[in-house]
Amino acid sequence: MYRQFVPGAVLLVSTLFAAFSAVAETVAVIGTGNVGAALGQRFGELGHRIVYGSREPDREDVERLVAATGPDASAATQEEAARDADIVVLAVPWDVVEDVTRALGDLTGRIVIDPTNPRSIAEDGLRDYAFDGSNAERIQALAPDASVVKAFSTLGAGTMLDPSIAGGPVSVPIAGDDAQAKAAVAELVAGIGLHPVDVGPLRYAHVIEGLHYLRYNAGQFGEARINFYLPADPN
Repeated sequence: MYRQFVPGAVLLVSTLFAAFSAVAETVAVIGTGNVGAALGQRFGELGHRIVYGSREPDREDVERLVAATGPDASAATQEEAARDADIVVLAVPWDVVEDVTRALGDLTGRIVIDPTNPRSIAEDGLRDYAFDGSNAERIQALAPDASVVKAFSTLGAGTMLDPSIAGGPVSVPIAGDDAQAKAAVAELVAGIGLHPVDVGPLRYAHVIEGLHYLRYNAGQFGEARINFYLPADPN
């Protein structure tokens, strides 16, 4: 399952996730847009209890999303959703993620998944880096006692919901400084039919974010937006 991990890491992933899975039952999905809705529903299918964090948890569309996610799903304010969660998914616009992180309060001990892509628009209309570093590193600086993992930022919400629409395997690069947290996120990735690829520590998150620019920009040159499949090199 984990062909992209270094030799011997398959056992490490299984062992670490086995230890983690006993307590990783509540996932707070902060944001109810396309990405939050897709990941919330898919993680719910894996048996996790999903709590959507919304500024307006009683809004009609949020209630519909909760109903679609399953009987164990619920909605709360963003801070309330994160309070008792084991995993927090920051599925919010990239330019508010720092403010949202601050507002969530103490995230000590949580796995925080960052699927955001900071970006600027160049003069030629193409997407490009917005600043040095990455959103994931900024989140980690604001929540130093959380385990931030960059993931799910290189594919669209439609592919998250139904990976088969891609017509082939789709990789999800993962970066983070906590091996156990990355193993848990890799298990989520694989569980919804995608291919986890551990690319190293969090300082490489900006490279993952860069893949989003390539994905989007490909669509500006007469091609559809692309997905990425990163098979193991047999050599």
